[in-house]
Amino acid sequence: MVWLEVECKVKLNHSQIPELRERIKKIAKLKKKGTKADDYFAIQEKGYPKKAFRIRAMKDSFEVTFKKWITELWTSEVVVKEEYEFTLDGKEKVDDILALFKDMGFKEWVKKIKRNETYKYNKNPKLSIEINYVKHLGYFMEMEYLCRRPEAKKATRLITSVLKELEIDFNQIDNTGYTKMLWYKGTTGKHKFIDKETAL
Repeated sequence: MVWLEVECKVKLNHSQIPELRERIKKIAKLKKKGTKADDYFAIQEKGYPKKAFRIRAMKDSFEVTFKKWITELWTSEVVVKEEYEFTLDGKEKVDDILALFKDMGFKEWVKKIKRNETYKYNKNPKLSIEINYVKHLGYFMEMEYLCRRPEAKKATRLITSVLKELEIDFNQIDNTGYTKMLWYKGTTGKHKFIDKETAL
């Protein structure tokens, strides 16, 4: 079953966080805090990889996710992706699927570590608002709405409306994917950003 991920990402300065957090608390409720560590695997040729997937270690399982851009539904502020996801129970199954993908040419590529606090919008709890700190990249606010395709335009309008409600400077919107940001930074900084101690 395919879900669409309708989202917007805003690059933040550390000094903006306290005031923004207070504005978010006026329109949304805090639901959870935590850290997500994602291992990405890609077919690495020249330039940024065209094919990649991630594996996230959960409490009792592993989550495998890959996404496809749906550019015809994009606006200048909001992007839309198809999200495909399945769960594997146990490290042995992860090792098996990695062996398959490595045989197909996928290699360990980058690790993304994101510390986040997630809020649910009071007027529509399907909308998540996150304040995130991404290792090597800094602070971001993300808004995300999961839906079926017929609801995508409604979700886009809602996100745009909440951006205005939170008084976000639209010039700070940057919907470049985190992996691409890490890749660019690693290219210029000569780092791969793979944490060997915690990578799968």
